[in-house]
Order: sequence, then C-alpha cells, then structure tokens
Amino acid sequence: MALILKNAIFIDWKTLVFRETNIRIEEGINGSIQLLDDLSKAEISKKDEILDCNGKFVSKSFAVGHHHAYSALAKGMPPPKKNPANFVEILKYIWWKLDKNLDKNTIEASALATATACAKAGATFIVDHHASPNFIDGSLDIIADAFDKVGISHLLCYEISDRDGKQKALMGLEETNRYLSQHQGLVGLHASFTLSSSTLDMAAELMQKYDTGIHIHVAEDKYDQEDSIKKYNKRVVERLNDSGFLSSSKTILAHCLHINDKERSLIKESDAFVVQNTESNLNNGVGFFNSNNLGSRIMLGTDGMHSDMIRSAHYAYFVGQSMGKISFSEMYKRFRMVHNYLDINSFHGDGDNNLLVLDYDSPTEVNKDNFLGHFIFGLSSNHVQHVISNGQLIVKNRIPQKIDESEVLGFCRYQAKQLWERL
Repeated sequence: MALILKNAIFIDWKTLVFRETNIRIEEGINGSIQLLDDLSKAEISKKDEILDCNGKFVSKSFAVGHHHAYSALAKGMPPPKKNPANFVEILKYIWWKLDKNLDKNTIEASALATATACAKAGATFIVDHHASPNFIDGSLDIIADAFDKVGISHLLCYEISDRDGKQKALMGLEETNRYLSQHQGLVGLHASFTLSSSTLDMAAELMQKYDTGIHIHVAEDKYDQEDSIKKYNKRVVERLNDSGFLSSSKTILAHCLHINDKERSLIKESDAFVVQNTESNLNNGVGFFNSNNLGSRIMLGTDGMHSDMIRSAHYAYFVGQSMGKISFSEMYKRFRMVHNYLDINSFHGDGDNNLLVLDYDSPTEVNKDNFLGHFIFGLSSNHVQHVISNGQLIVKNRIPQKIDESEVLGFCRYQAKQLWERL
C-alpha cells in the first residue's frame, strides 16, 4: 500500500523549485518518494490511498531543533507563590518545581500533547530535552512510546544535572546509558552552572561510548558565565570545549546568548550546532540571540513554549531585524537546518517521505521567486492540512489519524489537574 498525492504543486525544500506533479510516497523509515507527471501510466493498487491535492502545495514536513515536551501541561497552571526576580528564580520557582512533580502519567500526557501539537503544526520530528528528577528511570521510553503512538520521530535525551544532588545526577547518567543502548539519542545536560566536573567527565564518557553528542543549554543567562568563571576560571564554551563536547557534529548548543568573541570562534570552528529559541528568550527576559561569528550551523527550536515551527521562524525573523537585518533566505535556512543536522549525523526518521500539504489560498501569486516572502508574511500552521510521517498519513484534514485526539486531550487535562495540585 502506498499514499499518492494527486495534482500537487511540489516545492523542493532545498531549491524551492515548483513542480506540478503527482507524488507516490513509500512507507517506512527514510522511505523515498516518486514524482509522477502522468498518473495514468503509473501502477496503482486498489489498496493505495489517493488524496487529491489540486491547488495545494506539498513540501517536506518540519522538525523541531530544541523542545521540552515536559512543559506541555504548564499552560494555565497556577503562578508561583513568589514572583521570580531573575532567570535562576524562574527556574527554581517554576520549571524546577514543575519537573520535580512529574510522574509516569504526567510525562506520558505531556509527550502525547506535544506530539499531537507538533503533528498538527506540520512537524514530524522532535529533538527533545527532558527532565523529571523524581521519575528518571524509564522516562525516555515513556516519551518515545507516546511520540511513536502519534507518529512522530524523535531524538531524545535526559537532562543530567547536579542541582538535585549527586545521586540524581548518577540516575540521569544511568537512564541515558540505558536508553542509548537501545535507541538513537543524545547525552542531555542541563547547563554548566548545575554540572560538576565529575558529572561532565562521566557525560563525556557516555558521549564517546555511543558515538553521539550532547544537548545542553549554553549561556542562556549571564549567571551561567558568572558561575563558570568563579568555579572553573573559564567561560562556559571553553569548559565544554575542554571536555571534548564541541568535537561532535551531533552536539547541540541551545541559546548561546551571553558568549564572547573567543567562545563564538570556538563554536564556529567546531562541528557543533547551535539552536536559537527567540520566544523563550523574550519570555524570560534573558537577552537576544546574535548570530555574528557563529558560523552557519544554526537551527531553530521552540524551547517548550509551543510546537509551531513556522511561528518560531516568524519571531526569529522579526526580532532579528534589530540584530543585523536577517534576510528571508537566512531565516529559511535556519528553519530547515535541523534536516541537515539529522542527515549528516545519520539519524533516522526524517527521510524524503516526511511531507506536508499546505492549503494556502493566497490572494497573490506564489512561485519560486517569492515563496520566501509568503513564508514570512503569509504562511502559518493554520494552513497545514495533511501531514505524512515516514510515509504514513498521521494528520488528514487537520485531524490526527493514529490517535483519538479528544481522548488524548481528556487524559491530558485530567493529568494537568493532578500535576497542578502537587505544585
């Protein structure tokens, strides 16, 4: 059985070349697609599903470069008893309080909610960064199973940290070791200011053992740098470089706001990727992303704020106008950079058979020359009609196909109430 998109306007995500064609989609991890100009001459089985995409645009689906699924049940939660005065207090009174109260059911609900939201917004791959200090063992499998249930591919990690004591750090290392022995993934680290030298050394050993990279928050706030200089007499990126983390093209450095010229050069000359999270930075009041001398390996993420990658691109573009006049093409390049990251590192689940269908009925012409203008000023996730993940139709007419969305939302709402009562 194959899926055929009939009468589509196919947009090559790399070249932005438009082509009116029919698309036969092979099912399976990293499956291929076939562009068929004459459908009457193609071999079509009675079991094949055909979707008429007349007037619709088809292109590669999206991917999230940095997410926190565990934050999905935070929307509308009670405010902290004490109003945070700075970034560290935001972590302490909000996010570290929330993650400590996660259990099996709330982790599952958070993952289901995130995967569903991503799918409906056109993303079929999530690079996630998880934390649940009081439910560590098996937490990554819960997330993986939930993502798989919706039809979303993933690259997961557990956020290893010393902030809750050495025993929790060791448990995070063990969860990482257990998960990586069976799945593709990364070695997750919180941030330099919550990581001891011994924990960094053990994380480096895991990275080498599984030939992978780390996924870490870097200088999201000035405090990260102040702590590193005070304790280790070196800046955050220097510390990570000395541990060998920047040598891997699988390494993801999130944020990178408060870094100096030397750190920028270290990143630019390394194989690591940087992920920009504009809305989260705005929300936390920690500063603005500056891409100067960081190289070209810059991706976009949502940082758990939401699951809408087009929205992330729009915010990054508009904020970027005051930080060096970023162009349409550069923003689109960052938007799509995650695919290059996944491809060069041979992570599976983001093959050519991951597509979306856009029902974008523009009042002006859409073509190769002006598509990027439509991407910035016209397109939104509301235009996502169908989504195909690994050759399977996981969203049809904006409705998830592999789950009962109303049932999932009911489960999530119940679990959110349970979580809020524990806060």
